[in-house]
Amino acid sequence: MIAAERLSAREALARLAAGTLSAEALVSACLERAQARAALQAWAFLDPQQALSQARAVDRAGRPGLLKGVPVGVKDIIDTVDMPTEHGSPIYRGNRPYADAACVALIRAASGVVFGKTVTTEFANRHPGPTTNPHNPAHTPGGSSSGSAAAVADFHVPLAIGTQTGGSVIRPAAFCGVIGYKPSFGDFCRVGVKMQSHTLDTLGIIARSLEDVALLRAVLLAQQAPDPVARDSAAPRIGFCRTPAWDEAEPATQALLQNTAARLAAAGARVRETALPPPFDTILETHARIFYFEAARNYAYEYEAHREQISAVLRETVLEPGRALPLAAYIEAVETAEAYRRHLDDLFGEFDLLLAPSAAGEAPPGLGSTGSARFNGLWTLAGTPCLTLPAGTGPRGLPLGVQLVGRRGRDRALLDAAAWVAARL
Repeated sequence: MIAAERLSAREALARLAAGTLSAEALVSACLERAQARAALQAWAFLDPQQALSQARAVDRAGRPGLLKGVPVGVKDIIDTVDMPTEHGSPIYRGNRPYADAACVALIRAASGVVFGKTVTTEFANRHPGPTTNPHNPAHTPGGSSSGSAAAVADFHVPLAIGTQTGGSVIRPAAFCGVIGYKPSFGDFCRVGVKMQSHTLDTLGIIARSLEDVALLRAVLLAQQAPDPVARDSAAPRIGFCRTPAWDEAEPATQALLQNTAARLAAAGARVRETALPPPFDTILETHARIFYFEAARNYAYEYEAHREQISAVLRETVLEPGRALPLAAYIEAVETAEAYRRHLDDLFGEFDLLLAPSAAGEAPPGLGSTGSARFNGLWTLAGTPCLTLPAGTGPRGLPLGVQLVGRRGRDRALLDAAAWVAARL
């Protein structure tokens, strides 16, 4: 029998519903795993008694709701009324919000156990936290949802919430060998989540199965039941999009994507190459302009009142360049982004999904950087749903992933197509 802490959320739900597992026993097993693997440093806040108290309350209530006591990790830029929310910054050390973020309230309403707060990079930006990669502690877990990806990959929790402004869900999930899902922009409510860029910020889900993604997606959308993932869906039309950053992909990633495209075509998918037209050759720079301009203004309080407590990398590479960016350049970038989204809407008349790299390669060595988001920012800017699937390992034995991108507002179709792809990887 699979140990409780290694169950997917769906597997745990089956045992919880059958009465062969209690929420307290499930959470206790996850706590034992998290404590045994404390050196991973996935958690910014973890109070075992608080987690167990929540689980016991769910058991006493008869385990109602979609989650029935399943534990969920919550990124530490998301407000929790009963736990600190510190944003990975000394400015907010000990900060106690007055209310839960909307996503946390929905998790609690579904009888989910808010297990603890996962480590984030400073303000979900570039300065890394202490979390290490569960496959090799000498390597980064990615960021900014570092703790969320590491905790799910290392069997501390089956589900976690992250956020993405550039590549902060997809990249760490790929580096840690799990599934990361960024929904269509605006699908998940961001009330109570520290804002970095109002045009780009998106809540996301990290899990070990597509069924678990669908489950937590239903919770965050306040649905009564998740849509089942259709693993027998028709073979999709796939556009192989190398993206403008293809030359930055490591040889192992380039080979993985090319082999995946060939493999899916042999399995019956209609695969052909596609590329962004020349007007969007610099779309990653468009993303950066919007990101820097908005972040510089959204962090006005921190910059003006606590500048010395902001890392040099955030201050010098994002906030100060963002403040110096002319308004006209920002407006031009917003207009380019709108045209880009319309182009992709048209492109999805030809394809059901796009296949692209999840990251440049394996998790880089060292903890001083969380890796490049160059293969993610263009899809965050597009507002399209995307997810990464584990797809083998690279030359260092660390996980590699492939990224699937769907049409805006067609997240369910993307999950179904991803199930078809996953069954053939």
